[in-house]
Amino acid sequence: MVLVMIPGPNVALVVANSLRYGMRMGAVTVLGTTLGVAMQLAFVVLGLAAIIEIAADALIWIRWAGVAYLIWLGIRTWNEASHNLDKVEAAPALFWRGCMLAAVNPKTLLFNAAFLPQFISIENGASGQLAAVATVFLTVLLAGDMLWAFFAASAHRLFEKHLAMRNRITGGFLVAAGIGLALSRRMQ
Repeated sequence: MVLVMIPGPNVALVVANSLRYGMRMGAVTVLGTTLGVAMQLAFVVLGLAAIIEIAADALIWIRWAGVAYLIWLGIRTWNEASHNLDKVEAAPALFWRGCMLAAVNPKTLLFNAAFLPQFISIENGASGQLAAVATVFLTVLLAGDMLWAFFAASAHRLFEKHLAMRNRITGGFLVAAGIGLALSRRMQ
């Protein structure tokens, strides 16, 4: 739970989308980021983390493309005209944006590969235990990120009269998510 409470790029995206679009789109973003983390956890459970660690340097351009995209979205959102966005139907885009952000973050992949195995006993079927620990972690992550979305969405209502400020704050969170992804480095 402590790990979920520490904001990173995923949380910044969830907060930005919840502030901008409300709880429904914040929840869609959470489902996307959760799928991205689930893909990473699947690699860990299947033992592919070592392969991905080797390939991480070769695929670093994916992370930088994600950084550029988030910063571009943030700047675009910052400069957008102020209008009510409650009826925007952006669910698929927000879902996949969240999924890609979570999936391309090498820091979380390597952290999960190092962190989760500490909770298993090698003598008692490690892969089954690792899958169980990953499922518990994913459940806690989903619940925690939904709380982030809920609290940010509650602030969404406060900004209904100050739409320009909402765009600025949302844009700031998107840029922060991009910077957070840029600063994430491979754990050595």
